[in-house]
Amino acid sequence: MKMRLDEKEANKKYNQVADHYHSWRTKVNPKGWMFNEHLEMPGTFELLGNIKGKTILDIGCGGGIYAKKMTQLGAKVKGFDLSEEMLLIARQNNPDLDLRKGSFYKIPFKEKFDIAIAPLVIDYAEDWDKVFQQVKAHLISGGFFIFSIGNPVTETAEKLEINGERYKYKGISARVLYDYFTERKIYGTWKNIKKAKKALNIRMPTYHHTYESVIKIILRNGFEIFDYKDCYPTKESKKLFPEEYNFLSKVPYFCVWMVRKK
Repeated sequence: MKMRLDEKEANKKYNQVADHYHSWRTKVNPKGWMFNEHLEMPGTFELLGNIKGKTILDIGCGGGIYAKKMTQLGAKVKGFDLSEEMLLIARQNNPDLDLRKGSFYKIPFKEKFDIAIAPLVIDYAEDWDKVFQQVKAHLISGGFFIFSIGNPVTETAEKLEINGERYKYKGISARVLYDYFTERKIYGTWKNIKKAKKALNIRMPTYHHTYESVIKIILRNGFEIFDYKDCYPTKESKKLFPEEYNFLSKVPYFCVWMVRKK
């Protein structure tokens, strides 16, 4: 499968972090739970609602965590991912599911689905129009696309330092909104990734779009906005991760969109 440059970069990075990332997500009370199980996932599954008997396409299925949960809720799930290493994990965790190597620019299934989900996935794509066109082609009429992304405002904010010290306001690291209107590739650093007995810092790329662009991409590709959710941490996370809860209950970090094919 020939990959675009944005796909190659995302594929390379996830092949590097696959084992560490899945472990971070699934061990007892890792911090990975805060950002996914206690922040983004509740928002995504709230918008999914009752999925019993629904056919669902899991775009960028990763280690198969969403696929497994959706299957347990009665959905008929198929999925794909760019990363071979992530797919190995996903297939081990979901041996009965059809999980394939594929691209968000060329979905590796022919059939149409009731719902497609892309949790924190399309940020890695440079051309969102092509992604939406592919998703639309694989949804039934009136089918739903549920995708989550980093909050377009927060993801461009930079931490404020004064004289080399990180400035805090009411116990939270202060941030300055910077260059929101320039749509571009931005990098976040995943620190201390365990790989072959080494600890690596991986620069993970995502593509920033303004709220205006996100809305226009949705509309011009034949979808209508059905619902939207700013992700808010669960009550349980307040005890498990008090410092992270203090920040994420005050600053919007992820958002989930539910759009319907016209």
